[in-house]
Amino acid sequence: MATILILIIFLALVFDFINGFHDAANSIATIVSTKVLTPFQAVIWAAFFNFVAFFVFSDHAVANTVAKTVKPEIVSGSHGMVIILSGLLAAICWNLLTWWYGIPSSSSHTLIGGFAGAAIAAAGFSSIDSAMIMKTIIFILLAPLIGMFIAIFITLVTIQQKFWLKISIIVVLVTACVLFIPFKKEFERWGLLALGVIFVAAYSINHLRGETAARTGNMFKKLQLVSSAAFSIGHGGADAQKVMGIITVALIAGGQINQFSEMPDWVPLACYTAIGIGTLSGGWKIVKTMGTKITKVTPLEGVCAETAGAITLFTAANLGAPVSTTHTISGAIMGVGATKRLSAVRWGVTVSLIWAWILTIPVSALLATLFYFILNHFFG
Repeated sequence: MATILILIIFLALVFDFINGFHDAANSIATIVSTKVLTPFQAVIWAAFFNFVAFFVFSDHAVANTVAKTVKPEIVSGSHGMVIILSGLLAAICWNLLTWWYGIPSSSSHTLIGGFAGAAIAAAGFSSIDSAMIMKTIIFILLAPLIGMFIAIFITLVTIQQKFWLKISIIVVLVTACVLFIPFKKEFERWGLLALGVIFVAAYSINHLRGETAARTGNMFKKLQLVSSAAFSIGHGGADAQKVMGIITVALIAGGQINQFSEMPDWVPLACYTAIGIGTLSGGWKIVKTMGTKITKVTPLEGVCAETAGAITLFTAANLGAPVSTTHTISGAIMGVGATKRLSAVRWGVTVSLIWAWILTIPVSALLATLFYFILNHFFG
């Protein structure tokens, strides 16, 4: 059983690495397409802030949700190891396939689909926690919509010509959020406040200097570094936690620990490191889809999309919801495109993306079922 446990941990970190380069586009597509950073600079920037998430998301709420996708009694002992291993292999295969064809599918949902599919093959539908699966399915729909509507709102505020009206809206909204939202971590409250201060300061300085097209463009290029960093932290926190959940379940099944709260410190450290290194390796096929094929993105729109995506990811992390960074940033990019005109969004590409999102969980579950029957023949 020790051999299977080591194999699971190794493959989980491999998946996290693949997740990094598969979803690197989520963090860097807009900042590369707007030429704020070169591709090489962008992946280093994103990878650094992927790892910073290790110090931010300390409650591991998303990891706990993923760990509870399958009922604990199903993933115990060596048989549970086979279930976990089957789910991981299915997730890796689907991730590599969609990466090869440049399809920005969800690494989060392929992992959950694989894990649940293997459990269903082993013990039927009663083996999964329907409440956890339903939360995941709901956020498949909600994440891109939330990202889209927040992006539309932020874009409309940003392009507001009346300076004092724009500043007033930002100040009122940030103040209301800081005072009335029950943040789980004080860092998030102060982070939101800092983000608001940065935007107000940037707009104010630009206004006092005289809002020429060149100065405004340069301002948004600098702001995009901030918004991209915020989204990369959200990406690291949202995606690395899924693998943390899987490794912790494997440790419980292998008898190394007794419950989720006993997760060793090396698990989050290894997962955040793996996703950061994966991001460093890039994912240029998906960058092209995200950065140019959905809609043409300017630095202003990049700032709005990334800020909306970051807000969505941090909100979901507070709720312990395993959302997809791919779905979130795609919805945000559609949102900024739609504020120009609906025809600015290439809806044909969008429909293809949605089909990939819909198919991810069932296809991953079917692949995991196949792997389960093969592996169970040898290890069952």
